[in-house]
Amino acid sequence: MKSTGAYAKGPRIVIVGCGFGGICLAIKLRAAGLRHFTILERARGIGGVWRDNAYPGAACDVPSRLYSFSFEQTFDWSHRYGRQAEILAYLRHCVDKYALCEHIRFGVEVTGARFSADGGRCWQVDTAGGERFDADILVSAAGLFNRPRLPDIPGIDRFAGDHFHSAVWRHDCPLQHRTVAVIGTGASAIQFVPEIARQAKRLDVYQSSCQYVFPKRDPEKSTTVFPHSFAQKLSARLERLREFLEFEIGIPRRRSELLTRRGERRFHKHLNKSVADPGLREKLTPSFRLGCKRVLISNDWYPALQRPNVSLVDTPIERITGDGVQTRDGALRPAEVIVFSTGFTPSDFLAPMTLTGLDGRKIDDAWRRAGAEAYLGVTLQGFPNFFMLYGPNTNVAGSVIFMLECQANYIVACISALRRSGARLMQVRESAQARHNRRVQRRMHATLLVDPGCNSYYKNAAGKVVTQWPGFMSTYKRKTARVRRGDYRFWR
Repeated sequence: MKSTGAYAKGPRIVIVGCGFGGICLAIKLRAAGLRHFTILERARGIGGVWRDNAYPGAACDVPSRLYSFSFEQTFDWSHRYGRQAEILAYLRHCVDKYALCEHIRFGVEVTGARFSADGGRCWQVDTAGGERFDADILVSAAGLFNRPRLPDIPGIDRFAGDHFHSAVWRHDCPLQHRTVAVIGTGASAIQFVPEIARQAKRLDVYQSSCQYVFPKRDPEKSTTVFPHSFAQKLSARLERLREFLEFEIGIPRRRSELLTRRGERRFHKHLNKSVADPGLREKLTPSFRLGCKRVLISNDWYPALQRPNVSLVDTPIERITGDGVQTRDGALRPAEVIVFSTGFTPSDFLAPMTLTGLDGRKIDDAWRRAGAEAYLGVTLQGFPNFFMLYGPNTNVAGSVIFMLECQANYIVACISALRRSGARLMQVRESAQARHNRRVQRRMHATLLVDPGCNSYYKNAAGKVVTQWPGFMSTYKRKTARVRRGDYRFWR
């Protein structure tokens, strides 16, 4: 159907963020013939979380064939799981291949955006440098893991040595032959601790909660002589399908007592085989059920904790002093360097950006009562022509890249529906958004994700799971396969 109305020549689109989400949407827009878009990136380079998290040993815990775009599978990965530098190289490859450079503005940090139906514009986007952008359609691709979180520990600002968060790694800070303290034992720590354990004179790892850690099947791949051959393309597709099915088959475990117990038995067998000391094994045995937190994979974590220069400390931290870390039992362990591996603030969607929608409604007010939620995690009632990538309840026990592709396709379909309608504005109906989120939370409460004895980044401060998708990736793809026009209001 031929486009009519205000956007017949194509709307002005602003995308905030140039990581996987922003790049994916940009490629989809160009494929749909929509070229009037700009990506605003606060940093000086692309990549988002894979640009920022350059700590030693940084790698993905989802296989590369699945943690990449379905339409761009010719990249030669050196291992089953991509390393940080390779993932960044993949994104640069995509930007170059799909001619996105002309659309990207680097060093432009978005501080807020305000909806206005006056003067022929929809969104006025403000930046830290004072520059303003007008957009008919605004998309946030800021992601969940872009704001490192420091722990609330007394004395943290009094430490006299070097200290930094793992997401802003100080490569200029030498660790060789020094006493190092690592605070936190999450997904980042299990990757960099084995690396720095080989360098440090002494390494104390402070654990507030242990994790379920399984072996990592990460074979090195041989170099492909003809990466663009039909056989290689077919092999990549089949490998991706196999990886996809493995994750889909594993998802029901969060709802099945039988499958959960099987997984827990597998974990304990692995732990008993990997750690000889019963005291250390006890420290590394989770008190919560498998599946209510992120499951980790590593072949190096347990060996690293058994090195003679490494200690795992599970006594709570009392304070940080000028020259070390003091625990509640009164012990003071000296440290020359502290590395914080204390995660991010994923439930604070869009922060620190201030978003103001219809009638001056702010995003914080919209989410104050029930917590962050959106229709399909993509669009939000009261905020016309605004879309999100990696929005509420779209993180998954699988590949977020798959989810981002679904969302990018859906956003392009929404833009097409808007143009065909001849209208200038569209927003999801409150009833549709409420109905969708009731279903999400109903399914969520049938899983281990809501276990009250388990604290995770999946939940907000009130204990509501606001980050995770409770079902299959294939279900999400089906739900985002088309735009249900009745769930939206279109107007001029």
